[in-house]
Amino acid sequence: MQIVMTTGTRYSFVVSLAVTLSAVCGSATAQDFPPDVTRGKAVYERHCLACHGRGGWGDGPDAAALTVPPANFHRFKSFLKSDEELLRAIEHGIVFSPMHSWQGQLTETEMQDVLAYIRLLVQQSR
Repeated sequence: MQIVMTTGTRYSFVVSLAVTLSAVCGSATAQDFPPDVTRGKAVYERHCLACHGRGGWGDGPDAAALTVPPANFHRFKSFLKSDEELLRAIEHGIVFSPMHSWQGQLTETEMQDVLAYIRLLVQQSR
């Protein structure tokens, strides 16, 4: 048996194959591997500690000077937020608060790493 492919069927085959491989294998993004808590700790200490504090209680050295207090990650309200909500806050900031956008300053991987560290920080003190 011989299979004859015209240009149109070759294109359709390639597109079908690409869609199938994408569905089976997925695409390589930062979400395809687990976040690195050690790197997250370094990002947190460099960018978050001044406001949120060493333990994530919202009591960092710069917190007292802020008119809107930084998030206390141990509060039930913060604890209930999904990873997606927290990542959105990190990436885009929070309106009418000193929490500014980290988009363009942190990579997607760094944001996921710092989120993993924040989650660990809260678990360790419970």
